[in-house]
Amino acid sequence: MPIKLSPSHKQVDRATKKVTVVHEYIKCKSKSDLIEKYNDTSTKPKVRQKIKNELVRRGGVVFRWASKLNIEERLTV
Repeated sequence: MPIKLSPSHKQVDRATKKVTVVHEYIKCKSKSDLIEKYNDTSTKPKVRQKIKNELVRRGGVVFRWASKLNIEERLTV
């Protein structure tokens, strides 16, 4: 099964009253949307890990651990 970013929801067409189910799969989102969601502070750790796995699977995105000392050096320069 594909990995979901958020729960599925029902969408109702007001003109025809037809109900369709909308699935939020990670594979359907753009890379920029995933990066924006990953960097958001309100994103839960479980969802962040799902996003990170998808970005690594697609390639082109590299995650590196930065120590606190390196971050402070970058801010002062």
